[in-house]
Amino acid sequence: MSQLPDVESLRLLVLVGELGSLGRAASALEISQPSASKRISTLERRLRLVLVERSRSGSSLTPAGRVVSDWARRVLDELDALLTGAEALRGEQDAELRVAASMTVAEHLAPGWIGELRRGVPDLYVGLQVTNSVTVADLVRRAEVGIGFIESPTVPPGLSSRRVAADRLAVVVAPRHPWSRRRRPLTSEELAATPLVVREPGSGTRDTLERALGPVRPLLELGSTTAVRSAVMSGAGPAVLSVLAVQADLTDGRLVEVPVDGLDLRRSLRAVWPSGRKLGGHAATLLAVAVRSAH
Repeated sequence: MSQLPDVESLRLLVLVGELGSLGRAASALEISQPSASKRISTLERRLRLVLVERSRSGSSLTPAGRVVSDWARRVLDELDALLTGAEALRGEQDAELRVAASMTVAEHLAPGWIGELRRGVPDLYVGLQVTNSVTVADLVRRAEVGIGFIESPTVPPGLSSRRVAADRLAVVVAPRHPWSRRRRPLTSEELAATPLVVREPGSGTRDTLERALGPVRPLLELGSTTAVRSAVMSGAGPAVLSVLAVQADLTDGRLVEVPVDGLDLRRSLRAVWPSGRKLGGHAATLLAVAVRSAH
């Protein structure tokens, strides 16, 4: 392909799909309809695909157009992240960024994000505070950190958010636990009736579990994922933990995952910042890094 599609033509294609009209898409971009039609025709020639069906009742994307539009939307998102990051990099190089993250994010994701950020801004000081999701939200609201990362199933009041990663909780036991030899999945009722090794109240992991299962019966209540994981491996009892936190243990056989019927323990990990405030500077760059890492 001799020429790459131009960005405004991709933006126009996405708007045609969203608005159902070439004229409305042109108006949204503040260009004339003939100019918009010419851009779409040029894009179709470059890609050698028919992207838009035109009729008296409006315009719609062809099947190929819908696929290309989805790809175009991702390109535009990445471009927005690039521009946000470039704007942040134009700021003071000796600035500092304070970050708060829930334990799963802090232990398994944030170090990689921060490392990539600092490769672009070597003199940047980043302070990472590791705590539970409720405390992260409080720190963000009080502006004690520039950005926070949580694993709660809902967005706390007063905060804006963006999804940065997907996660799943799993029921895990030690290899010698009776559940490790079960031939049938647990039921949610069996799990709810069983005392569990759990994180403290305020933990996103516990909040996610209790929203899906109802109040749990704590066998042990511990203040970190590492402590819960160690307790399970020592034979204290079952727990529900992030797959991110126990993947290596499952692979090496130190822990065993027990399937559960009828229980959805998937969750989104999110960046948060105060509502009504545009995220800028190094915090915006870190968010862009996190979003890009998820793809």
